[in-house]
Amino acid sequence: MADTIIGVAQLRAVCDPATLSFDTTAALEPLRWPIGQERAVEAIRLSAQMRHRRFNLYVHGPEGSGRHSTVLRILKDEAAVRPVPQDWVYVQNFANPDRPLALCLPQGQAVRLRAAMASLVEDLAAHIPALLVSEDYQTRRGALEQDFAAQHETAFDALRESAQKRQVAILRTPMGFSLAPMQAGELLKPEAMAALPETERDRIEQDVRATQQELEDFLASLPELGRAQRAAVASLNTAMAEIAVKAAMAKLTRSFGKIEVLAPYFKALRADLVANADLFLSADRNRPEAPLSPGRAMLREDPRFHRYDVNVMVTHDGDSGAPVVVETLPTLANLTGRIDYIALQGALMTDFTQIKPGALHRANGGFLMLDARHVLTEPFAWDALKRCLETAQVHVITAADRLGLIATTTLEPEPIPLDLRVVLLGDRMLHLLLSDLDPDFDQFFRVAAEFGDDMPRNAESVALFARLVATLVAQEDLRPVARDGVAALVDVSTRAAEDQEKLSLRLSDVWDILREADHLALQAGALAVTAAHVTDAIAASARRLGQTRDRVQEMIARGTILISTAGSEVGQINGLTVAELGGLRFGAPVRITARVRMGAGRVVDIEREARMGGPIHSKAVLILSGFLATRYVPDVPLSLWASLVFEQTYGGVEGDSASLAELCALMSALADVPLTQSFAVTGSVNQMGEVQPIGGVNEKIEGFFDVCKAQGLTGRQGVLIPRRNVANLMLRPDVVAAVAQGQFQIHAVSHVDEAIAHLTGLPAGTRSLHGDFEDGSINANIEVRLMDFADARANFGASDRPAEESEG
Repeated sequence: MADTIIGVAQLRAVCDPATLSFDTTAALEPLRWPIGQERAVEAIRLSAQMRHRRFNLYVHGPEGSGRHSTVLRILKDEAAVRPVPQDWVYVQNFANPDRPLALCLPQGQAVRLRAAMASLVEDLAAHIPALLVSEDYQTRRGALEQDFAAQHETAFDALRESAQKRQVAILRTPMGFSLAPMQAGELLKPEAMAALPETERDRIEQDVRATQQELEDFLASLPELGRAQRAAVASLNTAMAEIAVKAAMAKLTRSFGKIEVLAPYFKALRADLVANADLFLSADRNRPEAPLSPGRAMLREDPRFHRYDVNVMVTHDGDSGAPVVVETLPTLANLTGRIDYIALQGALMTDFTQIKPGALHRANGGFLMLDARHVLTEPFAWDALKRCLETAQVHVITAADRLGLIATTTLEPEPIPLDLRVVLLGDRMLHLLLSDLDPDFDQFFRVAAEFGDDMPRNAESVALFARLVATLVAQEDLRPVARDGVAALVDVSTRAAEDQEKLSLRLSDVWDILREADHLALQAGALAVTAAHVTDAIAASARRLGQTRDRVQEMIARGTILISTAGSEVGQINGLTVAELGGLRFGAPVRITARVRMGAGRVVDIEREARMGGPIHSKAVLILSGFLATRYVPDVPLSLWASLVFEQTYGGVEGDSASLAELCALMSALADVPLTQSFAVTGSVNQMGEVQPIGGVNEKIEGFFDVCKAQGLTGRQGVLIPRRNVANLMLRPDVVAAVAQGQFQIHAVSHVDEAIAHLTGLPAGTRSLHGDFEDGSINANIEVRLMDFADARANFGASDRPAEESEG
C-alpha cells in the first residue's frame, strides 16, 4: 500500500513568484492577441481577408475563451483598411409605386440628397402657389378667360341674330332660356297667335322649332367650351409649374448631376412634379396662416408628399473603413429589414418611406457578427440569411409575408446588392449539427475557427499569461498586479484547466477573480494586487456561492445524510460526486451499497430500474457485470444476483466515475470482507479492472476532506483516485497542508486489485499457474462464494425437477 500514496509535491503545481522577472504588471507590454489560440486567429484572419463571398466564418469554442473580443478586434483591424461602402437609399418608382427603387450613392451623399429633396418640395410648395397669383399669371389667365368669354358671346350673338331674323325672341328666365314668337317687334300673345291663319301659325312654329334646335346646340357647346377653357388654364398652370420645377430642378441637378444613377430618377421626378403641381396648391391652402409656418414639417407629415422623400437606408457620412456590426437580436426584421404600416382613414397603408434597414443593410460592405443559436431559434431568420447570402442581395421580406397574413397594401422593394462577411459564434456541437443536417451550411460557411480549452504551462506561456494580465489591467484601468498576484492567478488558471501542465484558456472566471481582487486592494488602500488579495477573492466568491455546499456538509455532520468516516462495513463504500450549482462546483461523498445472493447472473442497477440513472452510468454497471463474469469461475455459469444503489440520492445519477467504488462494494459483499469507511473512492473501471481517469478530481477530494475535517481528522482518512489523475491535482492549500502534516491521505491506484487491497487490508490475490487464487485473498474468497452460488443453484434446480413417472 505504501507505493500508492501520493507525495505532497504532486498535489499542487505552484507557480514560484521568484521565477517572474517583473515587480508588477505595470512593467509589462500588453498583448494584442489572446494566447494559445494561434489556429483560431489564423482562421479568423483568413475569413476576414478572403474576398470570396462563400468564405463566411463559424467560430466555436468554450465559453470565456475570449472568442467574441478576439473576433471583433480582428474584424475591426481588417475593416479599418477597407474602403468605406457607398450609401443606399430607396426612392419612389413613379412608374410602379409598389416596387420602390434602390439607388447606390457615393459616401455621404444620401443625407445630402434627402435634405435637397426636402428643400425642393418646400420651395415648390411656396413657388408654385406664388406663381399662380403673380401679375404675369393673372394677366395670361385673364386673357384666356376673356378669349373664351368672347367666344361665348360671339356664339350667343349669332344665335340671337338668327332668332331675330325668324322673329323669335330668346328670353332669360330663372329656369333658363325660353323662346317666344314676335310680330312687329313685339311678343306675339297667345290669343293673337290663335287668330292668325293656320299657314302663318305653322310657319311661326317651324321658326320657333328651328331656333329651339339652335339654342340646344349652343347650350350643348358650352361644356365643351368650358373644358377647352379649363384645359387652357391647366396648360397655363403646367407651363407656370414647369417654370418653377425647372428652376428648382436646376439647383438639384447642379448638386447631384455627376451621379449618373440619379439621372433617370430626376427625369421621372421632373415629369411627376409637373403632373402633380396641384398637390402644392392644396398644400398652400392647408397651410396655416401664421408668422412661423410649420412648412417642412407639415409637408413631411402629409402622406401625399411621401412620393418625393428619400428613404436613407444606409449612410456612411464621416465613417472611416468598412462597418463592423454586432446584431444581438437577429430576428427576421432585424436582419433583413422591415416594412412598417401607417393607419390612414381606417386602413393600413405603407409606402417606401416605411422601409426600415436591417443588420445586413448596415453591415453591407463590411462584417456582421451573429450568435448562431439566436439566429437558428428566431423564426425565418436562418432561411432569410441563407437566401441573402445565396443571391448576394438583401431582400426585405416580413414574417407576415411569409405566413400570408397581410391583406392590405404592401411593397416589393428592389433588392440591394450584398457584399459582406458573416461571422457566426456558437459551440462545437451546433457546428457539427449544422454541418450534418443543413446541406447549405458548408456552402456558405467555408471557414471554422476553433478556440482551444487550454495550453501547455511552461516558462514561455506563464510569461505570456502575465502580459495578458497586464492587458486586462490596462483595458479596465485596474491596479497593477504584483508578481505573487500573477503567480496566484497562474495557479487559478491551472486549477481551471484541471491539469498541472496546462493553463486554462477559459479566462472569464480568472478575470472575475482579478477584478474582485482589485476591489479588495482598493478597499485596503494597496497600490498593487497581491497574492493575498487573489486568495481572499477566491475565498469570498466560494463563500457567497457556497450556501448549498454548506447545507450538504451540515446535513452530513448532523447525520441526516449518512456518511461514515471511521470503522468498516461489508458491501458499503464512500463514493464521490461533483455538483455545479449557482456557479460553484463542489464535491460531496455519497454512500454506495451492494448486496449479493444466489441468482441468474444479474447485477441490478437500482438507479436504472428507478429510471434515475443515465445511460453512461448504466453502461458502467454493465461493465462491472462483464468484469465479474469473465474473471471468476469462467467455466461455471455466473449464479449471482447483486444490487447496487447510491443511498439517499433523489435526483438523476449519471457518469461512470463511481464504477470503481461500485466494483469494490460488490467485491466486498461477495468476499464478505469489510471495507474501511475512512476512505472515499473515485474512478472508472473497464472490463479488465483497470482504473481510468475521471473529471472533477480536485472537488471530489476536497468534498470528502471537508466532511472528514468536520467529523475530526484522524490521519487514517483519505481518498483513492486513479493514478492517471495525479497530473490533474490542484488541491486547495489547506488540503495540501493536512496531507503534509499526516492528517489526510491521497492514494493513486491503477487497478481494482490495488484499491480492494487498500480498502480491506487483505491481498487481492493473483491466479497461480494452476489457475487458483492464493488462499486468504479477496479474489479467492469471491471465487469460492460464486462457486457456492453455482452449486446451490444447480442443486436447487435438481430438487425442483419433477420425478419421472415409472413404467406401467
